[in-house]
Amino acid sequence: MLFREAQVADIPQLSIVRLSVQENRLSNPNKVTEQDYINYLTQRGKGWVCEVNGTIVGFAIADVLGHSIWALFVHPEFAGQGIGKRLHDLMLDWYFDQTSETIWLSTAPGTHAEEFYRRQGWQDTGRTKSGEARFEMTVGEWKGKKRLAD
Repeated sequence: MLFREAQVADIPQLSIVRLSVQENRLSNPNKVTEQDYINYLTQRGKGWVCEVNGTIVGFAIADVLGHSIWALFVHPEFAGQGIGKRLHDLMLDWYFDQTSETIWLSTAPGTHAEEFYRRQGWQDTGRTKSGEARFEMTVGEWKGKKRLAD
C-alpha cells in the first residue's frame, strides 16, 4: 500500500471510489463534479490517497477553509485493512498543522462511518438540518489522542 498526496490527475479514480461505497451514497452522483474535486484539492484544502498496485482504493480530503472533512472513502473491497484510519490520521495531522480551528464532519447515522468516527475520538454534536450525525474534533483532542498513541 502506498499513501501519498492526492493530485488533480487522480480525480477519475477518486470518483470511482466515491461511487463504489455502499453507505453514504450520493443520491445524485452529478452533485459532486470534477470542479468540486479540483477546488477542494487545490484551493480549499488537501487530499491523500491509498494506492494498491497503482489503483486508488481510498482517499481523504480536508477542507481547511470550511474547517471540515469533505471526504473519507475506502473502496468496499478494501474495507477493514486500516486504510481509512491511516488516511484519517494523515488528513488530521495536516489540518492541525495549518490551523487550531475545530474541524467538523457529518455522516449518515447508523453507519460504519459513524462508528468509525466515534472510535477515532470525534465528539458527537447532534444532527445537521438534513438529519446526518455531526461530529467535531478540537486540536487539543487530536494532540491528546496522538500522545496516547505514541
